[in-house]
Amino acid sequence: MAVVLMVLLALPAAADIYMYIDSQGVMHFTNVPTTSDYRIYIKERPKRQGTRMDANRFDRYIDEAAGLHGVDFPLLKAVIRAESAFDPKAVSKKGALGLMQIMPANLEAFRVYDPFDPWQNIMGGARYLKALIQRFDGQVPLALAAYNAGPRAVDTHRGIPPIPETEAYVKKVMKFFYLYKKG
Repeated sequence: MAVVLMVLLALPAAADIYMYIDSQGVMHFTNVPTTSDYRIYIKERPKRQGTRMDANRFDRYIDEAAGLHGVDFPLLKAVIRAESAFDPKAVSKKGALGLMQIMPANLEAFRVYDPFDPWQNIMGGARYLKALIQRFDGQVPLALAAYNAGPRAVDTHRGIPPIPETEAYVKKVMKFFYLYKKG
């Protein structure tokens, strides 16, 4: 009995386990109780959805884009993490696509013909981010605000627009940037 209990506890919970002890003292375990004598013994833990990410999966593409476009590797990686959590099939509520969440209207301008192709998406996003960094004289927080809210919003407010989503986005990307920069 102790062996059965140890095996059950060592396995990851995949379903609720029920147990009852019969009149001879024998323990019975099942995931499908057949009588009301069974009581819950181990409750299944719900699987967390969307939390698994392979943060290094696209490093070779990020490295290539960083070299070609002159954007820091840790910055590109931070934008990807903030935008899509490394999900190449990500689609936002506003319709932004892929790893770097490029809007459909911008795909052609950034030379992205398949937004769900990781290489194309990273290259296009890196091109855009580089242009924004240049436009805002190397001020990365302003470039990030423009990546999120658009360059006109940054121009209009002469800085990071007072939009809670954009302010939070800039902080988030900068946090990831410093984490990746430290290695």
